[in-house]
Amino acid sequence: MKIITISREFGSGGRELGKRLADVLGYDYYDKEIIASIASNKGMDEDYVERTIEQNQWQTLPISFHQTVVGMPLDTTHTDLLLEQKRVIEQIAKTGKDCVIVGRNADILLRDFQPFNIFVCADMEVKISRCLERDQEDDCKNAKEMQRKIQKIDKSRAQTRGLITDSTWGDRSAYHLTVNTTDWKMDELTLAVAQFANSWHERTNK
Repeated sequence: MKIITISREFGSGGRELGKRLADVLGYDYYDKEIIASIASNKGMDEDYVERTIEQNQWQTLPISFHQTVVGMPLDTTHTDLLLEQKRVIEQIAKTGKDCVIVGRNADILLRDFQPFNIFVCADMEVKISRCLERDQEDDCKNAKEMQRKIQKIDKSRAQTRGLITDSTWGDRSAYHLTVNTTDWKMDELTLAVAQFANSWHERTNK
């Protein structure tokens, strides 16, 4: 079994890279599918689940993802969804199928499965441009507003990772490959990363 996880800066193209990698390698692909599974298991709306997991109202909760929940607040919704997300991701790995998983701190949650971990970044100007082109319905009307949104989302991702893992978001030591998409065409980059990932898995599985 081969697993590739992708952590990414908002707007860096990490999701697109992950989908293309899955297509090129013939792997299963998981991103929004994880949220859909959580929502189905819990009988909740997908948008609500995604918003709840990604917000930081639960920053002070004493959670241990390596062992058990060591303390429970009165409102356990955030905790329950985070633990369900962990369970869903672990179930994906236990199927034994090759897969690409985008986000969700899957690299840490699945470290016992020896995934190949990628961090995707890009220059701010490129991220702003990509986001403005990608989502015409976004509330951000100009580059300044979009930059603030990007910084806010990336800060939230860093805080989340720091709270539920023992690793720092974006720290190069946590990943096997850091990819800057700024000067790349995504199709060319995908082939290069796929070759690198295959080589890594071959060495690791010897």
